Amino acid sequence: MRQLLPFPADDVSPYDVYGGAQPTRLVRINMVASVDGRVTDDRGRSAGLGGDGDFQVFRALRALADGILVGAGTARTEGYGPHRLTRDLAALRRANGRDAPAAVIVVSRSLELDTGTPLFTQAVTPTIVLTCASSPRDRRAALAGVARVVIAGDDQVDVADGLAQLASDHGIAHVLCEGGPSFNTTLLAAGVADELCLTVAPLLVGHEGAGIAIPPFPPAGLELVSLCEQDGELYSRYAVRDGRRG
Repeated sequence: MRQLLPFPADDVSPYDVYGGAQPTRLVRINMVASVDGRVTDDRGRSAGLGGDGDFQVFRALRALADGILVGAGTARTEGYGPHRLTRDLAALRRANGRDAPAAVIVVSRSLELDTGTPLFTQAVTPTIVLTCASSPRDRRAALAGVARVVIAGDDQVDVADGLAQLASDHGIAHVLCEGGPSFNTTLLAAGVADELCLTVAPLLVGHEGAGIAIPPFPPAGLELVSLCEQDGELYSRYAVRDGRRG
């Protein structure tokens, strides 16, 4: 992978590109999209768009995070499991003071989650379920046996409050969001996104579908922090300058 910005460099490590000096709290959105702006392939999955370089970035961003935030729908569609690390990334993570894998944090109001899947049964770091007070109590009780349940909001999940609780009560201050367009819209509307990490795949998928987020949402100014390339894919990292939490 070669870096184009902020300065040219050959054979860079995504872990180094996306690491470096970071604020105490950081909320990142990671997405892959085709050149025509679609975030899924013809089977409705995002995994089919990215190449090897995108997978390297994906793994590096996860290794840098305390928690991986995802909507329940995306978790089901993409078949989410617990965070797993390569030996090299595990060593880098330990050197940064993170001895265990990142917690996967599933956002769900209905709590229609299968507790028998590896996401719950094989997680080294317990999976967290972020829900609201009006979620079904019987499902909350069932989940409490296999996951940590965090309640934020009354009738709907309050993502901003949830992120604040994750940071203060669970030590999860660096959050990577992989929730899809609808969830990205929620993050942008709440003003909690600090960075957008976007892979642009060299593809024209040629079908209708969602983009990175679903309008309407507040306008957000972006500042390009870094840009890398491999096999025609572009890996951009933007700081979100508007719509940020106060």
